[in-house]
Amino acid sequence: MALGERIGHVFRGAAIGVAEAVPGISGGTIALVTGVYERLIASAGHVVNAVRYAVSDVPRGRGWRRAGQQIGYVHWSVVLPVFFGMVPGLLLAAKLLEPVLTEYPEHTRGLFLGLVLASVAVPVSMAGRPWRSGHVVAMVLAAVGAFLLTGLPQAELTPHPLVVLVAAAVAVCALVLPGVSGSFLLLTVGLYEPTITALNDRDLGYIAVFATGMVVGLASFVKLLQWLLDRHRRMTLAVMAGALLGSLRALWPWQTEERSLSAPGDNLLPILGLFLLGLAVVGAMFVAEQRRLRRAAQELRAANELTTQESTYQPPESYRTPVNR
Repeated sequence: MALGERIGHVFRGAAIGVAEAVPGISGGTIALVTGVYERLIASAGHVVNAVRYAVSDVPRGRGWRRAGQQIGYVHWSVVLPVFFGMVPGLLLAAKLLEPVLTEYPEHTRGLFLGLVLASVAVPVSMAGRPWRSGHVVAMVLAAVGAFLLTGLPQAELTPHPLVVLVAAAVAVCALVLPGVSGSFLLLTVGLYEPTITALNDRDLGYIAVFATGMVVGLASFVKLLQWLLDRHRRMTLAVMAGALLGSLRALWPWQTEERSLSAPGDNLLPILGLFLLGLAVVGAMFVAEQRRLRRAAQELRAANELTTQESTYQPPESYRTPVNR
């Protein structure tokens, strides 16, 4: 992989990290838009397999062979740059976005609304055509479910370590499931502010419990999602698209603290401008990624044609060595 592409993965990871800190934005959505989603999911699945084989094989004296094979299948050239970008992106967003979200909630939601709305095109394009009626129904049901989920009133939970562990295990699903915001789930149960405060204050105890919950949730969910993408790819992507559409409710700029929606009011023009900016940014990223995929497909076809021509090439009769009988 070229150095420029590795640097690009670092910036993609930073964008995913920022998204994970913002209520209403899914890190999985950003991974989809930037074209690294399926490689990250596949790599996470191989890591889970490696741990499982290490736990089962090594105590029985079978060695590390199967675990080592799974580790070798991981797309490290993608995973490591994304990780190195995601961690500082998350920490920076936790530090800088909290006051912006507090002081300009309508403006930021308008921007995020445009970002996520444009992102719906990603799973739709990945699913391809034709769509069956079952896919459309699944998308509608997922949209309704996400719409109802994002309308739940905010609750308050005591940040007990067990509560934090379970909440982190559920919230990490947003990292692998586009359309579901882990930060929004934390906000719904009242753990968003304690988590942001723990990150800013470097509360290692809270962070350790939260990270453990993330590992548990990731190990439990990623294999299921990988299986769904392998066996029911189009249906899974249709559900993802529906979840993205339904999650737009959380990003409607004009809403009360109880999350009831209202008609457009103050600051309509600047919010509309930010909304269009969000559409344009993700649209440009989507178009660039589609062009990159087309170029890669053309290069692969050209390489395959060249290989076929070389394998079927026959030298002229005059160049062939006569056979002595």
